[in-house]
Amino acid sequence: MRFYDREKEIAELKRLDDLSSIKAQFTVLIGRRRTGKTTLMTEAFKNKTYLYFFIGKKTEQIQCATFQQETENVLGMHIHGQITSFAVLLEEILIYSKQHQVTVIIDEFQRLAELGAGIISDIQNVWDKHKSGARIHLIACGSIYSMMKKIFEDRKEPLFGRKTARIDLKPFSINVIKQILHDHNPNYTPEDLLMFYAITGGVAKYVAQLMEDGCKTWEDMLHSVCCPSSIFLEEGTELLIGEFGRKYQIYYSILQLIASGMNKQSEIDSIIEKNTGRYLDTLQNEYSLIQRIRPMWAKPSSHGVKYFIDDCFLLFWFRFIESNRSLIELGKLNLLEEVIRNGYQQYSGLVLEKYFRQLYGEMERVTEVSHWWDKQGHNEIDLIAIERLDHRATVAEVKRNPDKYKPEVLKEKFNSIKKHLRGYTVELKGLSMADM
Repeated sequence: MRFYDREKEIAELKRLDDLSSIKAQFTVLIGRRRTGKTTLMTEAFKNKTYLYFFIGKKTEQIQCATFQQETENVLGMHIHGQITSFAVLLEEILIYSKQHQVTVIIDEFQRLAELGAGIISDIQNVWDKHKSGARIHLIACGSIYSMMKKIFEDRKEPLFGRKTARIDLKPFSINVIKQILHDHNPNYTPEDLLMFYAITGGVAKYVAQLMEDGCKTWEDMLHSVCCPSSIFLEEGTELLIGEFGRKYQIYYSILQLIASGMNKQSEIDSIIEKNTGRYLDTLQNEYSLIQRIRPMWAKPSSHGVKYFIDDCFLLFWFRFIESNRSLIELGKLNLLEEVIRNGYQQYSGLVLEKYFRQLYGEMERVTEVSHWWDKQGHNEIDLIAIERLDHRATVAEVKRNPDKYKPEVLKEKFNSIKKHLRGYTVELKGLSMADM
């Protein structure tokens, strides 16, 4: 699949690279696993020489031998002796950069913390010692969000305050998702688009996998997910174990419950049989895997909080793949596909709501997007998009089938919230598959 989008991120990386010829730059690039971070950097620096170090799971000494050889080959510099410390190698490069501009990419940077307790401190020491006068662009790239955030944003950590820029790489926008699908199938249907969004959420690797598998329709995509060689069957487990490590089980259970439709802490606590507030806060603030949402205009002290999984793929994986693990273990992937077909229509109605909230959130003049529900849980509005500067708002009901939209019902619900939109021009509308 050809390279799509990322113009802003590429421009920013190049701008920072240019600045590094004057002053040392330490850029932190964070993105969820599979968002295309490595591909982005390869594209951004395709016309220049740079050092690329991928931190694997081998010992520091073994990796340093490889990195030392790479440094000598790429930069033409000779390093005396055998280097066994990553910080020592970085120090050599920093010294060299005082005479020559250098770009260094360290991929899966967070793994350095796992190689040895003092490595991050040693990196901080050599950076502080040599950054003055250095002409280096050091890019720390990482996919374990929680670890990268801790390394660079925890005040107790050695590298706190050392980064000069941070780039968060997000999944593709709705418009890019549509463009990619159109390029591979100009006659795609709304059903094709919804399935594409439901499985991938715009995550670059998943998008590329489906396109490279030749998926043009929603049925092709479903076949691809359920085939014996599918990367999607184990992807959720790998993603979560990578993030949580030994704390995997409790977080896993909470996510599984949220995916099943238990959106309130009281519901989750009753199943887990303990107060899960601390875990829910961690899932939101450290791992960015869930959203804690109150109804629009609710007071911060209100109790009407609901939790939602923010990642489309994880939501799909928990709902259909992990909950049917026995079928996978028995090799009955044809039955897994049947289960997904049977439950998909109801499930995709919720995904369609998420799709439209994201679509409106990406519109240029929209300043706030959410949904609303009353205290009793009887009335809910699927989408409220506010253009605060223009005093305009859209209030919408989302239905897969446009025939199920009842304008009079939405108008009645709107009466409960219209006091919040006094002075606004409000459009009440139904959104369906036809509007995707």
